Amino acid sequence: MKKAIRFLLIIFLNFVALSACNQNEQIESRLKNPIGFTDTEIIFGSSLALKGHASFLGTQTLRGAMCYIKYVNDQGGVHGRKIKIIARDDSYDPPQCVANTQRLIIEDRVFALFCYVGTPTTVKILPMVDSAKIPILGMFTGANALREPFNRYVINVRASYYQETGTAVKHLVEDLGIKKIAVLYQYDAYGFDGLTGTELALKEYNLAPVASGSYIRGTLDVEEASNKIIASGADAVVMIGTSKPCAEFIKRSISKGAHPVFYTPSFAGSEDLAKHLGPDIDATVIMSQVVPRPEGTEDQIRLGKTMEFATLLKQYYPDDEPDFVGFEGYINAKVLVEGLQRAGRNLTRERFIDAIESINGYPLGYDITISFSPTDHQGMDRVYFTRLENGKFMLINEGWTSIKKDILGQDKKSVSAEGS
Repeated sequence: MKKAIRFLLIIFLNFVALSACNQNEQIESRLKNPIGFTDTEIIFGSSLALKGHASFLGTQTLRGAMCYIKYVNDQGGVHGRKIKIIARDDSYDPPQCVANTQRLIIEDRVFALFCYVGTPTTVKILPMVDSAKIPILGMFTGANALREPFNRYVINVRASYYQETGTAVKHLVEDLGIKKIAVLYQYDAYGFDGLTGTELALKEYNLAPVASGSYIRGTLDVEEASNKIIASGADAVVMIGTSKPCAEFIKRSISKGAHPVFYTPSFAGSEDLAKHLGPDIDATVIMSQVVPRPEGTEDQIRLGKTMEFATLLKQYYPDDEPDFVGFEGYINAKVLVEGLQRAGRNLTRERFIDAIESINGYPLGYDITISFSPTDHQGMDRVYFTRLENGKFMLINEGWTSIKKDILGQDKKSVSAEGS
C-alpha cells in the first residue's frame, strides 16, 4: 500500500514539474517574442458597437479605418508587415468593453488599441491602458477624461466635446442671439461630459441652462425630459445623446408645437440621425462635425475630383456611401499608419508613441493638417457645422446668417408655442 502511494506521489510530482516547465517555456517564449507583431504582421485590437442601437457608429468607424488599412496592406503593409485589426463587439456596453479589452491585451496580445467608440465604454478601460502601458489611438469620443489629465498612452485625433459644445454655444449666442438654451443629455459619462461642456460655455456669457433633462442610455424614454424642456421656453436645445433618442426628442417637441433650434455634437452620427428623422421633418437641426465633408469641397466635387477616402471606400466597401463617421475612422487609420512608418522596423510601443509625437503639420488633404507633441496628444482642433436640409446634413458654408433669417424672423417659432 505504501509503495503504491509512493508511486502515485512520484507520478504527481513529475506531472507538476512538467507542467511548471511548460508554463515557464510559454512565459519565456512570450518574453522572447515581441508583443503584438511578428516579422510579417502587426496586430491592433478594437472594441466598438457592431450590434445594437449604436451599431451604425461602430460599423462605419471600423469600415472607414479598414478601407485605408486594406489599401496599405495591398501595397505590402508597413515596413514589410501587414496590419491586422481584431474587432470585438461591445454593443456600447461598458462591462462588455472591459471584458473585450482584457481579452485583447492578455489573450490576443495586441500591439495597441485602436478605434474605440463611445465615452462610457472607453473611459472604463483607462486603468488597463495605464497598467499595461499599451497605446490607444483614434477613439470616436471627445470625452474630457481622455484628455485631462494628460496620459502618454492615450492618443486622440478628433476635437473634444468641450470644443464642439463651446463653439456651438458661441454661434447660438453671438450669431443667432439665443440666450434661453436647454440641455437634453444621456445619463452616463458621455452625457455628463456634454452637459459640463455646455455649462462651461454658457458661463462665458453669464448664462446657465434654462432647463436640463436626461434619459437612460439604450432607451427612448425622453418624455419627462421633453416636458421639462418645453415648459422652460428654451429657444435652443443642446442634445447630448445618440441618434434615436435625439430623433425621438425632436419629433416629440414638434408634435407639441415646440420649434427650438436643435443642436447635437458629432457623436449622434449625421446619417443615422437624418434617417431616423425622415426627409420631411420640419425643424432646424444643427450638428457639429470634427471632420470636413467626406466627399471633398464643393469645388472638388464640381470638378469631379474624387478624394481618396471616397475612392477607397467604393473600392473595398462598394455598398457604402461616404459619411462623416467613416471619414473619421479613415483619418484615424492614416495617423496609425504614419506613426508606424515613422517608428521604423525596430518597433516597440514606446517608439510608436514617440513617432506619433513627431507628427507636426502632417497634411491629409481636405484642408486638414494633424499635429501632436510630447505634451499634446490631440491631433485636430477644428470644429465644422452642418445643417439638416432635405434629409441630409450639409456643411454650413454661408455662415449662420441664413439660419438667423429662417428662425429669428417675423415667423420665428419657439418652444413656448401653443401646446407646451
